[in-house]
Amino acid sequence: MKKTILLIHTGGTISMAMSAEGAVMPNKENPLMKESNKLNSLATIIEIEAFNLPSPHITPKEMLQLRNLIMEQTTATQIDGVVITHGTDTLEETAYFLELTTNLAIPIVLTGAMRSSNELGADGIYNLMEAIRVAVDDEARDKGVLVVMNDEVHLAINTTKTSTSSVNTFQSPQYGPIGLITKSRILFHHAPIRRQYVDINNLSKRVAMLKVYAGMEEDLLDVVLECKYEGVVLEGLGQGNVPPSVVKGIESLIQRNIPVVLVSRCFNGIAEGVYGYIGGGKMLEDLGAIFATGINGQKARLKLLIGLNTTGEPLNLKDFFL
Repeated sequence: MKKTILLIHTGGTISMAMSAEGAVMPNKENPLMKESNKLNSLATIIEIEAFNLPSPHITPKEMLQLRNLIMEQTTATQIDGVVITHGTDTLEETAYFLELTTNLAIPIVLTGAMRSSNELGADGIYNLMEAIRVAVDDEARDKGVLVVMNDEVHLAINTTKTSTSSVNTFQSPQYGPIGLITKSRILFHHAPIRRQYVDINNLSKRVAMLKVYAGMEEDLLDVVLECKYEGVVLEGLGQGNVPPSVVKGIESLIQRNIPVVLVSRCFNGIAEGVYGYIGGGKMLEDLGAIFATGINGQKARLKLLIGLNTTGEPLNLKDFFL
């Protein structure tokens, strides 16, 4: 008996076409909507177009809308898996948002394309078919939100876009893919140890993110206060260090109960409080800064945003980021 897959389209390169002038642009009609005959052999498809946006246009508001759509559809109908087509620029952020805000056992799989629908070697329909194959695989259950691209399966928490144009752009630094896709099977070789879930229904509070650099000016953190952000993520140097010039600004934010979360701007390794000099991670930790474990800046920003907007009792943010 064929499984039922909820297929949600959100736009992105996978649904675009290249013009005669060489500009990749959204189509009036999503070309993937015409490919259902190729997909029906894999599963019974329930197809919805949530929106048709280039991924730089997608905000947490659309991510929450997508999350609510998934929860509504899976509550109303017997669905065995969810596949979402998405632009690649912010795909990892939507995937991680859904990882933290859904608690379903069924697979939720995101995919996209690096080449538009009418380019030579277009990878969209191939990635979509592979995503559906993963979503109907029994072994994909209880593994959290997944990203499928270029014959690989990645966890939303680990994967990031690493190349501007390569079809092999999605990688999971330090961890690698959790599964490989062949012509005949899906081979999973490890699974997440734990998952986190947060119940949210609005995103009224805001979080800023700044990349730390040598000689960073101290007044940049004043902007966070002046613009009334409720939290800030800093992509720190090395293991989570900053120049001395911004320490006073960090301390000022923390004293005003504005959480400051530190990650590393490095691809590999974990940010933690080690160095005790002025601006060192240990000093910042002693001031009350929070270190995010094993995620990059854009994901830490989403995690803090979700943590600050949780429904019900406020979260212990330090524990939340462990």
